[in-house]
Amino acid sequence: MKAMRTEGRSFLKRYAWLSIAAAVATIGLKLAAWLFTGSVGLLSDALESLVNLAGGIIALTMLEIASRPADKDHAFGHSKAEYFSSGIEGTLILFAAMAITYAAVQRLMHPRPLVQIGLGLAISVIASLINFFVAMVILRAGKKNNSITLRANAHHLLTDVWTSAGVIMGVILVAMTGWQWLDPVVAILVAGNIVRIGVSILRDSVFGLMDVSLPPQELQKIDQVLERQKPNGVQFHALLTRQSGAERFISMHVLVPGHWTVQQGHALLEKIEAEIRAVLPNATVITHLEAQEDPAAWDG
Repeated sequence: MKAMRTEGRSFLKRYAWLSIAAAVATIGLKLAAWLFTGSVGLLSDALESLVNLAGGIIALTMLEIASRPADKDHAFGHSKAEYFSSGIEGTLILFAAMAITYAAVQRLMHPRPLVQIGLGLAISVIASLINFFVAMVILRAGKKNNSITLRANAHHLLTDVWTSAGVIMGVILVAMTGWQWLDPVVAILVAGNIVRIGVSILRDSVFGLMDVSLPPQELQKIDQVLERQKPNGVQFHALLTRQSGAERFISMHVLVPGHWTVQQGHALLEKIEAEIRAVLPNATVITHLEAQEDPAAWDG
């Protein structure tokens, strides 16, 4: 068995710092837009950006923990810390949705006309563009480095972009129709969308903590590696896989003809493990060599 652990991933923290900087900038811009217009929709947008800031700080903390190498108490490393980050961020998103809904209901009960709409919208558009470009940078890094923390953070920022688009549309409709109730109604719809995203992030986090198997496309890559050895009289069973943050764990039994030498079997295992790690980076591969003629080899 040889492991390809996720070491040297501390550079991912720079993306968390980028998310924090974007959150601080957009919070200031969106609060200014709300103060200028009095729009509860724009206020809800600013509240979600506060959650973005909290999410960025949590992501930074968990990426720091996840990048630590394996030690005596954590033989398989600290990669699962990333799932805690995405779980906390999903929960914060749900709390933001509740706060937005409360503010919107209050505005429905006590309507107030919007002012300086043009200036408020211009500021909100600038904030949305910042979030969009930062989210795309972080999402690309999350996919490239298989980081659920960065992917969750990027999707959260993108949710903020779509939220802002909905709020801006609501403010424009109010300006065109004079129907003040449209602003809080749009805010409530925004809260519903935020709930959907938050539940999705929480689901991914729970699946990761429960050691879900590798996705079908990755299992297919393992099968392709194993199929190349079957013409040599080699068989396999008891294939088990799980995902932990950016790391993959794979174990299997390899059955070879009983007349093979230890050296032959060892060389085969080295070859199989190397080929799997070549197609699935950050994989820890555990192989167990057995003789095909032994009935006990087929158990388990």
